[in-house]
Amino acid sequence: MQMELVWILASAILALLYGVVSIGWILKKPAGNARMQEIALAVQQGAQAYLNRQYTTIGMVGAALFVALWLALGSHTAIGFLIGAVLSGAAGYIGMNVSVRANVRTAKRPRMA
Repeated sequence: MQMELVWILASAILALLYGVVSIGWILKKPAGNARMQEIALAVQQGAQAYLNRQYTTIGMVGAALFVALWLALGSHTAIGFLIGAVLSGAAGYIGMNVSVRANVRTAKRPRMA
């Protein structure tokens, strides 16, 4: 069991490193002209507002589930649920942030001759 855990954690760390390197590579690409950046900023703000609204609602349901899990199944299960929910939310925020910032770079791609 110990060696399996080491492989799992090593895989997770490699996946996170790959994600960080990929994000850096994407964000180093040119973001287009001023008009493209203005539109991209509006999209980013809209996406952020959407996620904030959605996660506020999900957070209320999550809090109720956390309490219910704590009472029904104990602290370990409830804390595991909380960790999973927070990390899932972080993945959503990071993914949305990177994807809307990558969109303008895709639109800016060089034209082929």
